[in-house]
Amino acid sequence: MEQIYVVMLVVLGVLALIDLVVGVSNDAVNFLNSAIGSKAVSFRTIMIVASIGVACGALFSSGMMEIARSGIFVPSMFSFNDVMIIFLAVMITDILLLDVFNSMGLPTSTTVSIIFELLGAAVCLALYHIFISEDSTHSLGTYINTKKASEIVSSILLSVLLSFGLGGLVQYLSRLIFTFHYEKRLKYIGSLFGGLAITAITFFILIKGLKGVSFISKETYGWIQENQLVIIGINFLFFTLLSQVLISVFKINILRIIIIIGTFALALAFAGNDLVNFIGVPIAAFNSYEIFSAAGLSGDELMMGALADETIVAPFYFLAFAGLVMVITLWTSKKAKSVIETGVNLSRQGDGVEKFSPNMLSRFIVRSGVYLGQAINYFLPQSVQLKIDKQFEKPEIKGKKRKDEPAFDMVRASVNLMIASILISIGTSLKLPLSTTYVTFMVAMGTSFADRAWDRESAVYRVAGVFNVIGGWFVTAGVAFVGAFIMAFVLKTGEVYAFIGLLVLLAIILYRSARRHSKKQKEEEELVKLKREDIVTINEIISESSMQISRVIGATNKVYSDVIDNLGLQDLAKLKENKKSLKKLEREVDELKSNVYYFIKNLDETSVEASKFYIMILGYLQDMIQSLAFITQNSYSHINNNHKQLKFNQIRDLKSIDTDVQKLFDTIESIFENKNFDQLDVVLREKATILENVSQLIQKQITRIRTVETSPKNSKLYFALLLETNDLIKATMNLLELFQEFNMHVKSKK
Repeated sequence: MEQIYVVMLVVLGVLALIDLVVGVSNDAVNFLNSAIGSKAVSFRTIMIVASIGVACGALFSSGMMEIARSGIFVPSMFSFNDVMIIFLAVMITDILLLDVFNSMGLPTSTTVSIIFELLGAAVCLALYHIFISEDSTHSLGTYINTKKASEIVSSILLSVLLSFGLGGLVQYLSRLIFTFHYEKRLKYIGSLFGGLAITAITFFILIKGLKGVSFISKETYGWIQENQLVIIGINFLFFTLLSQVLISVFKINILRIIIIIGTFALALAFAGNDLVNFIGVPIAAFNSYEIFSAAGLSGDELMMGALADETIVAPFYFLAFAGLVMVITLWTSKKAKSVIETGVNLSRQGDGVEKFSPNMLSRFIVRSGVYLGQAINYFLPQSVQLKIDKQFEKPEIKGKKRKDEPAFDMVRASVNLMIASILISIGTSLKLPLSTTYVTFMVAMGTSFADRAWDRESAVYRVAGVFNVIGGWFVTAGVAFVGAFIMAFVLKTGEVYAFIGLLVLLAIILYRSARRHSKKQKEEEELVKLKREDIVTINEIISESSMQISRVIGATNKVYSDVIDNLGLQDLAKLKENKKSLKKLEREVDELKSNVYYFIKNLDETSVEASKFYIMILGYLQDMIQSLAFITQNSYSHINNNHKQLKFNQIRDLKSIDTDVQKLFDTIESIFENKNFDQLDVVLREKATILENVSQLIQKQITRIRTVETSPKNSKLYFALLLETNDLIKATMNLLELFQEFNMHVKSKK
């Protein structure tokens, strides 16, 4: 039996490695959001600073893993076999849960997930023992430490509300003081702001980042906590003077220093304190095995009261290896970039394409906010309103491409880091288990709200996004508890077979998730290629629009042909896939239309006349997509409603038109892909022929209805397909005529 425990220990080690990767992918947003969003320093510098912080935090972590060992369940009530099952259930559930959130690009709390997973698995085995011993469920309290879980739940609401409110208030006051033209005012009051911010961040390092680290004794840490006000006062004076020297003598932007130090501080705290969320459980399993090996009892006989010993620490080489994995993941994880993008996207200053769709709650809140703003303005003197509005006037950034602009400025980034540091420090000193994820995310949302980043154009989408993320946090606790409960039950009852089966299932799910995410990334990259905003000349417009036309024509050709084939085969599943492909195509064209505003603004004066051409091109592309959507939806509905199959002659006629359309679209795609626009005349001459073919097929169906056709639904579908095909061809030809006319006009001016 001992061999199976060794295997379980090895598996837990592998799962710890995977959990480190998915955990860092999720939590990287906590300490990278502000620096990346503000572009205070280069991305490489940000990553180097964060990597040093992560490495230091991991190396100097004491490895005191009380939460995993004894923080949630009472180890003396469980056998060695039980705790190994609990640890396995927790790790499998944690990896699956975090991977789902990472794939969706949503940040969640690894602290909450690990605690509720431990709680769920422990409750499962506790109930199992209560059931087989015929004891009362009231004895569950002897197995579980419910205090810690209740503290986590209460701190979620506290951290969400406090972080958003305080972040918003401080940012509003900071903006009134500095405005968006902060460079001049930094010379005079930047030292005070720098002293305050750096003091808050360094105090955060002392209270949160160095909590329990191996090179600080408990006595020293106790002295730091007892003399907090003295430390704060001395630090404030020192850093204020230092900031003034850096500003006046060395001409250094103090905001950059604040952002660099803040990023390091949060990265240090993340690695030093959140490491338990990733490797605490496997290390607890390793400690358990050491106790088991020394005891000489069987796994069911040995009770694990020794796990509660506070002197147990993690081996240094475990911490060093974990730090290395975390740093590598930080540099390489694409899912980490997705999660960071969500946080930056929701807090960015400018507008653009929104990631989330509005919902009833977000509409209600925004509408209420508008009414409240109108009420305040009614009582506030006009002169005061104008003065406040002037402080929030945003500068026009010239000479920069929109994609190179920061999502928000360095004042907001500094406030984000300062407020997050203060709140987490206070929470730690009061022994409140505040989540780093909750605090950093909600502070960023509060500062963006106060900074008027959520205007009438974007507020409903941003609020919906925030609620999606917050909802995900609460779902985390429930899913973590239930998932670990089920995993523990399966492992306890299925034993070795369940152990092997769950590992195989986990491998399959992670593989499929990686493939889906890779596919999604490729689609996003393709979409980015279609969304260039830095086009400034007519030649660039022609080149860009030809690439877009080529792509849309190719995708339209494929979907149209597949729909006709699948309609003939009555393949409902494939028609459903065609609908998904169509949705993707609709989204691409819609993204292009959403970008028109920035496209027109970026054009140089000599190319403004091309704006109308580009807008009309997009209009014809949308007409084509609408016709294709009608064809796809009607074909799907016909089969889904179990109507009669189209007759052989009807399918044959549709395939003949499909062949004509394929040839036409293949030629057009090739012309625009190779930019061989001289061939457009050849294609346009075929317009009358292909439209005549469609007209003849319509007439043939009229004749069938008069003689042999007996199905009204078939006739309705058949006519609809032909008429929409007719519109599709016309829209395509109109696009070609417009492009040819514009191309000839440009050539004539050279």
